[in-house]
Amino acid sequence: MKTKVLFTHSYFYKMDAKQWQNQTPFLPLGTIYAASVLRENNYDVSLFDVGLKDTPEQIISILKEENPQFLIIYDDGFNYLTKMCLTNMREACFKMIEYGKEQNCTVIISSSDSTDHAEKYLEKGADFIIYGEAENTLLELVDYIKKEKSNIKNDTLKEIKGIFFNDKNSNIIKTKPRKVLNSLDELPFPAWDLVDVNSYKEVWKNSKQPFTLNLATTRGCPFHCNWCAKPIYGQRYNSHSPERVVEMVKYLSDNHQVNRFWMCDDIFGLKPNWVQEFRNLLKKEVLNINYYIQSRADLLLKEDTIDALVESGLEEVWIGAESGSQKILDAMDKGTTIAQIEKATKLLQGKKVKVAFFIQYGYLGETKEDINKTIALIKRLKPDNIGVSVSYPLPETPFYEMVKNQFKGKRNWKDSDDLAMLFKGTFNGEYYKKLQRYTHKEFRKTQGLSYLKKGQIFNNLRAIGLLAYYIPSSFFDKLALAKMENNNN
Repeated sequence: MKTKVLFTHSYFYKMDAKQWQNQTPFLPLGTIYAASVLRENNYDVSLFDVGLKDTPEQIISILKEENPQFLIIYDDGFNYLTKMCLTNMREACFKMIEYGKEQNCTVIISSSDSTDHAEKYLEKGADFIIYGEAENTLLELVDYIKKEKSNIKNDTLKEIKGIFFNDKNSNIIKTKPRKVLNSLDELPFPAWDLVDVNSYKEVWKNSKQPFTLNLATTRGCPFHCNWCAKPIYGQRYNSHSPERVVEMVKYLSDNHQVNRFWMCDDIFGLKPNWVQEFRNLLKKEVLNINYYIQSRADLLLKEDTIDALVESGLEEVWIGAESGSQKILDAMDKGTTIAQIEKATKLLQGKKVKVAFFIQYGYLGETKEDINKTIALIKRLKPDNIGVSVSYPLPETPFYEMVKNQFKGKRNWKDSDDLAMLFKGTFNGEYYKKLQRYTHKEFRKTQGLSYLKKGQIFNNLRAIGLLAYYIPSSFFDKLALAKMENNNN
């Protein structure tokens, strides 16, 4: 009889009002990769997907019905929201640990937050925390527990790389790290069949965007931005082959009628000629897709690379612009320049590719002049979209070490729209919340005026009509920000 394993994760979209309002939820990709690995190794695997659920209590009836030996709470490490270690999701995970233990499950956790705070999760009753790339560690761990059952020994557990656990004296043991998986093609396809894909499609209908599935073609990031945490996949860059990715695209197209994808890699298509091979294979298979990616400005300066991206279906690039001030980019160890952001944006937009900017306010040393440069960059380059946040200290980063002595109790946001300053910035948290909203209004105002100036009225009636709101609203926000600045001085 196969050993029953119930997988879940701890990101509830409905507990994150900003993300739920977007109505663009993504499947728990990392979770279903791990589920697929265990299923391939003869475990009876099921999934309780909390992505669209209301509360963690909903898992109780599933635990009672299925009576699994293992409850695996395995967060999607490809989703940047899980890296933020939001307290709403942490509390939900703690409850599921409690419910799992009430049903006598061995509870195993893999997440960014549990990696950073293993002691909190073990204290709540988790039996094991996996850190780093988790699939092979998870398989070895459950194989060991299944085999040894009641004869589990600390000395042999210590031989399993990549875990935290409590020894018999309640001391936390951290074993040696596991080597990363270099050949990602060794992994089976993610277990998409365990997810109710149609329920996600129904939510996406409310967004008025085409349904989009998330795919990961790589793991890790080789760059060194000093605020960016990589608790799961690390400071490395390994890739699926273009052939494997096209196989996945074809499977999803044939079985779920999907032709739009969010390539959720930290950096897409970094390996030489990868994008060109991807394009050629898509053409060979007659697969017409659209997709959007994350990248860096310095990687998007070659026209032939952009041509290959466009020909393979690229429709939008999210660039980590972060700031319009070179001083701030250098302080972040970003490794890019304002000139590169400008050139990449113009090249992409010249090829009809949408460009979106990630913007980050509040970094150490940022002044009003730096803020003004950022807003000026947005208005000058006119990206198609922006995402604005404030600097967020994540454990195990140089930035965290710089500011950790300034924490006063609160160390994590409640949800992704919290935007609290967790350290002492140039201005206070309320200022940055107002600044975030002001920046969005200036962006929308600039966008609407640009459509009007170019005579692009018919297809942009809503954006132009909203100028009646954005122009006065941004003006009053600017006054409010000036008042806050004066009070700050």
